[in-house]
Amino acid sequence: MEVSVDLRRLAGRVLAVCLAIEVALVVLDYHVNYGRLSEIGAIRRLFNTAREDGLLSWFSVTQTAFVALTLWIVTLTERSRGTDRWRVRGWLVLTAFFVWMAVDDGAKVHERVGTATQALAERGSAMGSVLAVFPSYAWQVVFLPVFAALGLFTLVFLWRELGDATGRALVFAGIGLLVVAVGMDFCEGLDRDHPLNPYVWLAGFPDVSAFTRARFHRSPYAALVHFSKSLEEFAEAFANTLLWTAVLRHWARTASGLRIRFEG
Repeated sequence: MEVSVDLRRLAGRVLAVCLAIEVALVVLDYHVNYGRLSEIGAIRRLFNTAREDGLLSWFSVTQTAFVALTLWIVTLTERSRGTDRWRVRGWLVLTAFFVWMAVDDGAKVHERVGTATQALAERGSAMGSVLAVFPSYAWQVVFLPVFAALGLFTLVFLWRELGDATGRALVFAGIGLLVVAVGMDFCEGLDRDHPLNPYVWLAGFPDVSAFTRARFHRSPYAALVHFSKSLEEFAEAFANTLLWTAVLRHWARTASGLRIRFEG
């Protein structure tokens, strides 16, 4: 039996389905979790987009793993076509990067290494002087330079490999959303009395305070931080959706006429 796969149509469906799931989970967090549509704590935690054990976290890790798998398939396809070895190695680097991203998201590696680094710094390690002046999470000092370098490599490499304007726009938007997510994470890690903390300023607006207390029975600051985390997780998930779509579109060009044969 032989099955034909329209990869370009598949890419469009991946974008639509993943975006619908991500938006739905954010809406469910707003109503079911924070809006207390359910009074059962276990149900609220399931839809809490700011938790590591919620549905959005699981979806994001799974999606990242599929991006890595797609990149590996593209690498094999490029190698089979006799593509220049340096370009094949570039695809392999991207595959390894997204494998790491999936592992990191699933096991929360950067958060835990950041916590360990903070603990070592408090015991007098060389990193202590750096962390003493850095106002946000410790993981950013350790991992952000590496993530920034790999993010720039991803943008430049895919910009060169993807010849069409749509693919490039998807990559640019995806990397841009990841940068926004890191910026939001930086703000969330600031102390409440830090002058750069935007949530203190926003919480001071009377309308914000009145709405959060009437709708959620929470302080405006707590509500703003929660929804910032929710939007941050959404931005990361949607960024991976955009990058996945761009890679699938590229594969559609390089593997045109793909047929899958099942032999029994």
